[in-house]
Amino acid sequence: MSKKIQPADNIQDLQYFGEFGGVNPSITDSSTFTFLKAGKMEEIFEHEIEGCYLYSRHWNPMNKYLSQALAQLEGTENASVTGSGMAAITNVILQLCSAGDEIVSSRTIYGGTYAFFKNFLPKFNIQTKFVDTTNIENVKKSITSKTKIIYCETISNPMLEVSDIVALSKLAKAHNCKLVVDNTFSPMIFSPAQLGADIVVHSMTKFINGMSDCVAGAICGTKEFVDSLSDVNNGASMLLGPVLDSFRAASILKNLRTLHIRLKQHSSNALHIAQKLHNDGQKIIYPGLDIHPQHQLMKSLYNAEFGFGGLFVIDVKTKERANVLMEAMQNNNVGYLAVSLGSYKTLFSAPGGSTSSEIPEEERKQIGLTEGLVRISIGLDNNPERTYQLIKKCLSEMTNT
Repeated sequence: MSKKIQPADNIQDLQYFGEFGGVNPSITDSSTFTFLKAGKMEEIFEHEIEGCYLYSRHWNPMNKYLSQALAQLEGTENASVTGSGMAAITNVILQLCSAGDEIVSSRTIYGGTYAFFKNFLPKFNIQTKFVDTTNIENVKKSITSKTKIIYCETISNPMLEVSDIVALSKLAKAHNCKLVVDNTFSPMIFSPAQLGADIVVHSMTKFINGMSDCVAGAICGTKEFVDSLSDVNNGASMLLGPVLDSFRAASILKNLRTLHIRLKQHSSNALHIAQKLHNDGQKIIYPGLDIHPQHQLMKSLYNAEFGFGGLFVIDVKTKERANVLMEAMQNNNVGYLAVSLGSYKTLFSAPGGSTSSEIPEEERKQIGLTEGLVRISIGLDNNPERTYQLIKKCLSEMTNT
């Protein structure tokens, strides 16, 4: 197994001086860049030259700074930023796959990713097989000569299944395909590239930015792959244009500097509350609990100082009870009834009717994604015991309704 990195130290080592010596890099508020020599423009169209910029759909200095920081975060050679997490996923898939290719994907993934794989890619004659990626034999049986990608989420949305990245990586290499891992739920907690993943994607909207004030994505991988994305002739990112605004990139870069602190608090809070609710007899899904089927696997792969993540799922059996619980939690100031996650504030939603609604009901039932599940992303609460007591009160209100 590859040695796991300590991402916080790597990010700390990055220093970008502003144009006039500022402690934050200067924002280049420009869509296009000037050239003193006409020949230099032609040269950049043909080959990327470090430190030379052409047009902000191609590269922008601030986006480059953020990309370098993300590469340090994931321990990859290079990275690229996009206007959303879905833009990161779709650009990677369309860069790697052609008509006739196949993808073997985890069956428990974000609903938007599922819809892209199941409904959109067949237009290009790209097919996807959805399997339980926690069962390596199932994955192995699904691979054919047409398979180009094995795709999973490190901690899956919303069932919080943990995939064995090391085993999946060995399988991908043995069959000459790429392992693409969505690490949105667990930046710094897992280092997928160090465990063997070829490409790591993120919705930076979530934990990396952490403020619920923007939408953004990231692609981390080899320099060769990231360069291919921005190729002016056939690069998916260059031609599809998922550009991240430079002001947003600057904001995310600042928030990235506190990610290690925030993740420790998210994880500590979630473990405290999930354990107490479990002890109360509630049905809780959280990889930090010994009852979680991949608890020991996660302990063998994760960067322990950052914990087991900031999300847990509670099963209250029915949609009606889930709705009562979520409304009660909002009314009692636990947090907000809203999609998304990884925010400074606690957010909760019923994924069966929201972020996973794209998955057909029959398939949701097969993976245990029932209408009574409530996904809770615990915020940066200073007193998790108080939050637990509030949730306990809301559960009591739900029971008495």
